[in-house]
Amino acid sequence: MAASELYTKFARVWIPDPEEVWKSAELLKDYKPGDKVLLLHLEDGKDLEYRLDPKTKELPHLRNPDILVGENDLTALSYLHEPAVLHNLRVRFIDSKLIYTYCGIVLVAINPYEQLPIYGEDIINAYSGQNMGDMDPHIFAVAEEAYKQMARDERNQSIIVSGESGAGKTVSAKYAMRYFATVSGSASEANVEEKVLASNPIMESIGNAKTTRNDNSSRFGKYIEIGFDKRHRIIGANMRTYLLEKSRVVFQAEEERNYHIFYQLCASAKLPEFKMLRLGDANNFHYTKQGGSPVIEGVDDAKEMAQTRQACTLLGISESYQMGIFRILAGILHLGNVGFMSRDSDSCTIPPRHEPLSIFCDLMAVDFEEMCHWLCHRKLATAAETYIKPISKLQATNARDALAKHIYAKLFNWIVDHVNQVLHSAVKQHSFIGVLDIYGFETFEINSFEQFCINYANEKLQQQFNMHVFKLEQEEYMKEQIPWTLIDFYDNQPCINLIESKLGILDLLDEECRMPKGTDDTWAQKLYNTHLNKCALFEKPRLSNKAFIIQHFADKVEYQCEGFLEKNKDTVFEEQIKVLKSSKFKMLPELFQDDEKAISPSSATSSGRTLLTRTPAKPTKGRPGQAAKEHKKTVGHQFRNSLHLLMETLNATTPHYVRCIKPNDFKFPFTFDEKRAVQQLRACGVLETIRISAAGFPSRWTYQEFFSRYRVLMKQKDVLSERKQTCKNVLEKLIKDKDKYQFGKTKIFFRAGQVAYLEKLRADKLRAACIRIQKTIRGWLLRKKFLRMRKAAITVQRYVRGHQARCYAKFLRRTKAATIIQKYWRMYVIRRRYKIWRTATIVLQSYLRGYLARNRYRKILREHKAVIIQKWVRGWLARTYYKRSTHAIIYLQCCFRRMMAKRELKKLKIEARSVERYKKLHIGMENKIMQLQRKVDEQNKDYKCLMEKLTNLEGIYNSETEKLRSDLERLQLSEEEAKIATGRVLSLQEEIAKLRKDLEQTQCEKKSIEECADRYKQETEQLVSNLKEENTLLKQEKEALNHLIVEQAKEMTETMEKKLIEETKQLELDLNDERLRYQNLLNEFSRLEERYDDLKEEMTLMINVPKPGHKRTDSTHSSNESEYTFSSEIAETEDIPSRTEEPSEKKVPLDMSLFLKLQKRVTELEQEKQVMQDELDRKEEQVLRSKAKEEERPQIRGAELEYESLKRQELESENKKLKNELNELRKALSEKSAPEVTAPGAPAYRVLMEQLTSVSEELDVRKEEVLILRSQLVSQKEAIQPKNTMTDSTILLEDVQKMKDKGEIAQAYIGLKETNRLLESQLQSQKRSHENEAEALRGEIQSLKEENNRQQQLLAQNLQLPPEARIEASLQHEITRLTNENLDLMEQLEKQDKTVRKLKKQLKVFAKKIGELEVGQMENISPGQIIDEPIRPVNIPRKEKDFQGMLEYKKEDEQKLVKNLILELKPRGVAVNLIPGLPAYILFMCVRHADYLNDDQKVRSLLTSTINSIKKVLKKRGDDFETVSFWLSNTCRFLHCLKQYSGEEGFMKHNTSRQNEHCLTNFDLAEYRQVLSDLAIQIYQQLVRVLENILQPMIVSGMLEHETIQGVSGVKPTGLRKRTSSIADEGTYTLDSILRQLNSFHSVMCQHGMDPELIKQVVKQMFYIVGAVTLNNLLLRKDMCSWSKGMQIRYNVSQLEEWLRDKNLMNSGAKETLEPLIQAAQLLQVKKKTDDDAEAICSMCNALTTAQIVKVLNLYTPVNEFEERVSVSFIRTIQMRLRDRKDSPQLLMDAKHIFPVTFPFNPSSLALETIQIPASLGLGFISRV
Repeated sequence: MAASELYTKFARVWIPDPEEVWKSAELLKDYKPGDKVLLLHLEDGKDLEYRLDPKTKELPHLRNPDILVGENDLTALSYLHEPAVLHNLRVRFIDSKLIYTYCGIVLVAINPYEQLPIYGEDIINAYSGQNMGDMDPHIFAVAEEAYKQMARDERNQSIIVSGESGAGKTVSAKYAMRYFATVSGSASEANVEEKVLASNPIMESIGNAKTTRNDNSSRFGKYIEIGFDKRHRIIGANMRTYLLEKSRVVFQAEEERNYHIFYQLCASAKLPEFKMLRLGDANNFHYTKQGGSPVIEGVDDAKEMAQTRQACTLLGISESYQMGIFRILAGILHLGNVGFMSRDSDSCTIPPRHEPLSIFCDLMAVDFEEMCHWLCHRKLATAAETYIKPISKLQATNARDALAKHIYAKLFNWIVDHVNQVLHSAVKQHSFIGVLDIYGFETFEINSFEQFCINYANEKLQQQFNMHVFKLEQEEYMKEQIPWTLIDFYDNQPCINLIESKLGILDLLDEECRMPKGTDDTWAQKLYNTHLNKCALFEKPRLSNKAFIIQHFADKVEYQCEGFLEKNKDTVFEEQIKVLKSSKFKMLPELFQDDEKAISPSSATSSGRTLLTRTPAKPTKGRPGQAAKEHKKTVGHQFRNSLHLLMETLNATTPHYVRCIKPNDFKFPFTFDEKRAVQQLRACGVLETIRISAAGFPSRWTYQEFFSRYRVLMKQKDVLSERKQTCKNVLEKLIKDKDKYQFGKTKIFFRAGQVAYLEKLRADKLRAACIRIQKTIRGWLLRKKFLRMRKAAITVQRYVRGHQARCYAKFLRRTKAATIIQKYWRMYVIRRRYKIWRTATIVLQSYLRGYLARNRYRKILREHKAVIIQKWVRGWLARTYYKRSTHAIIYLQCCFRRMMAKRELKKLKIEARSVERYKKLHIGMENKIMQLQRKVDEQNKDYKCLMEKLTNLEGIYNSETEKLRSDLERLQLSEEEAKIATGRVLSLQEEIAKLRKDLEQTQCEKKSIEECADRYKQETEQLVSNLKEENTLLKQEKEALNHLIVEQAKEMTETMEKKLIEETKQLELDLNDERLRYQNLLNEFSRLEERYDDLKEEMTLMINVPKPGHKRTDSTHSSNESEYTFSSEIAETEDIPSRTEEPSEKKVPLDMSLFLKLQKRVTELEQEKQVMQDELDRKEEQVLRSKAKEEERPQIRGAELEYESLKRQELESENKKLKNELNELRKALSEKSAPEVTAPGAPAYRVLMEQLTSVSEELDVRKEEVLILRSQLVSQKEAIQPKNTMTDSTILLEDVQKMKDKGEIAQAYIGLKETNRLLESQLQSQKRSHENEAEALRGEIQSLKEENNRQQQLLAQNLQLPPEARIEASLQHEITRLTNENLDLMEQLEKQDKTVRKLKKQLKVFAKKIGELEVGQMENISPGQIIDEPIRPVNIPRKEKDFQGMLEYKKEDEQKLVKNLILELKPRGVAVNLIPGLPAYILFMCVRHADYLNDDQKVRSLLTSTINSIKKVLKKRGDDFETVSFWLSNTCRFLHCLKQYSGEEGFMKHNTSRQNEHCLTNFDLAEYRQVLSDLAIQIYQQLVRVLENILQPMIVSGMLEHETIQGVSGVKPTGLRKRTSSIADEGTYTLDSILRQLNSFHSVMCQHGMDPELIKQVVKQMFYIVGAVTLNNLLLRKDMCSWSKGMQIRYNVSQLEEWLRDKNLMNSGAKETLEPLIQAAQLLQVKKKTDDDAEAICSMCNALTTAQIVKVLNLYTPVNEFEERVSVSFIRTIQMRLRDRKDSPQLLMDAKHIFPVTFPFNPSSLALETIQIPASLGLGFISRV
């Protein structure tokens, strides 16, 4: 169809805008050919008349449908033009936060100015191995494509990263190299990839600086070649640099900095090792302070310095060289501070002892005077003479700056060269991937020589890019057999010719530099004369004669000629260089070595190294002046040569393009400036790619994709079986113009706009279908609503009428009730009124009568009170008079008595002076003292009596007081009763006086009491009401509190339960984490072990072939050393004969182990001898005590005694031999030193040889013992069966004679060994029987002791009884004892009878078998053969019922057993035909027999061989699921058998009694159980890896890409990336494929008898892998995040859940592992608009992290135009709601995570004695015991 037909009403177009570059608008009416004006409606609501260009009449660009906006590939857009590209990039960058977008073969990367979590190890693993078009655009996808094409096509690759300064080129290149280092790894242990990455910090510090556009701008270009070997592993790297900006060393613009390394040095100046550099703050140096911005926000220069030094150390730059570098850099800073003083206009000088120059000379180790001289002078050489000329101050300053730049450039070259030397590999390079990080097109207000070179390089790169894009388009058309014509694209070859051809700009510049008086002005004039008006791309500015304009592919650029010549020459005074070369500082002359020899054409800052894949040119021997000539090559010439070399390299590789875009000039995160973006898109060639694509057939669909997308436009009759023909028929109907599309072999090609037209038809068809569906559904809904309303109206009417009838009946009832109520109410009112009147009358009468009575009472009371008062007053007056009289009389008496006493006192004083008086007084005093003493005693007695009386009186008083108190209380009660019953008070005369006293008081108080009563009554009523209210409130509060308490209890219970559950979960998580950590360590140990084995094999291959006579190491011993480190006992289990066979190779530890083993064996034999001796003594005593009983079986007992004596003699003889051997060995070891012990002639060697001889002698002795035993057995046989007439001695002699004759000694020896083994087994059984008998005897002794104690107690009791009772008790006790003994004897008799009957039956059976055997032999064998065959009566086969569940094998057959049962066993046959776990049962039965024999060496050897063999099988066939599953099952079964039969009570609960008899008796194999558990963990991890490798290719195709529900997912247009050669055909995998594979896994595990719990864990791991891989791909694929894809995922998950139900595995935890995937699918389908939707999403997606939820919402893409995109505000709402959620910031799930595995104990019910060994296993050499 015509393009103009698409300009219909509501069509959206793009119109130019000066601010936004392009603005969207909508047509208000259809466009008709010939219209000059379009009526448009802008998005801001304004209407606009857009006038068409009258000349071109070009219509505005059409806008793509919304469903195509935000596509991963810009070539997938239907309309390919500048506004569509710009809008798509803006939507992806601003709305979806996606910084990468494909544009055909170009990856467009927009700098987000923010750290994004999209570069972790998980993202690298997700992109590794993926096809480029299958995942979202990413720098890792480009790196993976380059790596894959290098490995597949065997062709070198290049990644070209370009863009403006600050666009992120360096970071993109760094991430690409990091990807290669992570994915490929290094071929050696030197960690080359780490060194490659470590070069970045060094190059950034010396080559990056802060500019106004970028804080870390690369001021040089670099091309890094990463070399790979044949296995595609990194082996080395090489770096080439281009055009270092040397001018920055001496000058920086405003807000810019010098190179980072200078500021890092200044920030670290205080370090002790940097004190010698005499540095300080950056503002103190001229070269670092010019920009005025010495600090970058958020960057710590001191830390950066530490990282730089660490990187230098990693790259092998020693500390001395590092300090040398820092000395040179510090010297440059001090050189910049050197100042000059003018003497005149043509000369200058440096002040004497100038400190900066002095420091510079000290650091550079050069002479101060010489350097000072040549900084102010120069040497001029002419043909005749050479003279020195002073220079001006300006010239000296320029010369100083030139020297500083030259030193820095040389140091830069030296560091690059050293880095290349470190990264260079001695291994031959097979291929390489180059990463080109080069400057993009630049244009500033003032453009100079640097910008000219940069733009020249971009012209060359753009030419190469255009040719590559055109080539790819041409290849695509030819591959699809589409007729094509040449596409007209911009060719910038004329611009390149203008610059580099003969008489071009560079040629004229070099020519002018060679002229003696050449200047920038003369060079400009030459340019004007040569190119002006002759070349359309060269122009001259109107207002300038010192500038020129070049029309580049991106834009016109005006260059200022000033400085071109100087920068091109790059001259430095030779004398200054010579001074530096003469430095004593060794490193400084190294920097200038290249000046003395020819340098190959390279850049100004090139290291001089060639490509790793190129052969370096041989050094040419030229004339002496050749070096100087080569050195004089200009910068432009060198840059041109290096650029040609770079283009040759790029043309020889497959390029991949990364275009970095700077979104704004202010470094704001996720801010998009359309103007700046368009400039860069035009400059980097993205729009040119779009134009080339749009010129042909940009939209391309496979036939299947087209059919799936546009099936709605077809009718049923149009659908044919062949998709290609169907598409052709439909397109011919839909698009009439056949030039608009072409049919290829596999794709349909559309011109621009045709897909949009088809999308419009599809949308119209879907819209019409939607309208029809809506019409039908709305009619059905309204009809249903009407019927529902009609039914509701009828129902309402019915209920209303019924309600009215009920209301009328209620009214009648109420009227009748009201009449009755009125009647009774009126009667009640009248009656109540009458009662009130009557009550009032009675009250009045009572109050009146009471008033009169109270008056009378008051009168009587007053009279009574007056009488009392008079009585008391008169008494008081009488008493007062009496007291006054008494007081006066006493006072008179006292005065008289005092006078008389004074007189008597005088007399006494006179008498006292005489002696006689004293005598008389003394005589009288004694009497008085005695009298006084008696009086005191009497007074004391009286006092005591008084005290007693007082105490009694107090008691009486207290009792009286209590009585009075009680009387008072009783009186108070009686008073209350009197108050209540006043009538009774009047009748009681006893209380009349008291009532009269209280009458008045009562009357006055009565009123107050009544008032108080009334008030109290009111208060009480009020209080009662308040209390009722409070009670009600309290009840409510109580109920509320009870409810609250219940709720709190419930909450507390729930909280405790939740806390308990959380703690339990936390403990489980901790346990799982610990288990996972242990199993990861085990996995790492296994990996290191395999690595060790591989290295060991490599070392074995590298070492020469072993010499003849080299010892054969025991496999068991070597495997022990390599696999596990057991205890010392395990290391001592080597066989003694094997040691004696190889004495020359044995070392001292082996002899010591032999010594220790012999010592241990001697100790064991001594202990066994002592035990046997004790047992024999006890047996002899028992025989003497029970001689009568033994007479019944004399022959059997005699045989047993003989056997025991033989055994004792044998043990004693063996003990003596071992003691002798031990003594001899000790003597031999003590005679000489340890190193000489193992020599062939050493005593130890002789001892071992003598031991071998003694063993052979012992064999002969054993033969004789066996003959004796045989004779005894034959004699017993003759007693049972007297038919035999031949004696054993005769037979044996004949047998021996015939064996000697026939050479059958070896067979006899084997027979003797078997006999010995049989005797040992009999000895073991006899030992066990003796132990049982000893235990029984101990029990009898204990019972006898108890009986004795009981008897003593009874005796003690009897002694206390009277004689008669004592006799009776003893008789009773004796009767009881005899009865018990009788019962015991009867039981023993029954047991003996049973034993006798059993023995008789056995004798009959044996006799019958012997008879049958003799008859059969006599019938089948000739008489001669009868004589030849020896009779071996001891080898009677056991009956089947006596089988004990053990398997016997010979020691030498161990390797054969392991080989047949493990190494060469095919799991398929075993799993199908035999019982599950049969190898495990067989191995355990062999272990049981070794345990039965008490052979620790055999047990260790078997278990170690088993473990090593299983490992060997898994290493050999570790990628086969059946093999790994089979051995996992058998290892677990073997482990369970070791537990079940270990004898531990915890493992014996479920055993039968027979199984308990089969428990191990001699060895505790707990350590081996741990080893087997670790082995099972390793096998489980290997099984998971095998599962993952099998499922990995199926998951994405089956779970995401395949349409399980046909027609739901709409296929959107795909871009160029879907057509890359790396796309693999993965359409064969569907969900059914996954389910079939799961069924296969499950059936195999069930056939192998794997534990159900282990199967559940495997299934859980499988489902986790499926869920994790699916979710990770969903998070990295924007085309999969749609509503329909969510439905597909949920359906697929439901099918997986159905599979779990069918297999009864719903409780395995597998479903829970799919929860993140389920929630992601639900997130794709739920509404995403309102805050309620956001809340629902936050509560629903609890298994997804915040990063995953936001990522899915950002990636959500509508497939149909009816769907809506998720708004940015909604995503921000989600982020705000989830900001408090604490989850992992990691975006992707760890698909490699393995859940910790456990092996729950699962005992087997299978009886060991019932197991049969099939002949197919080839185990005929083992026998059942």
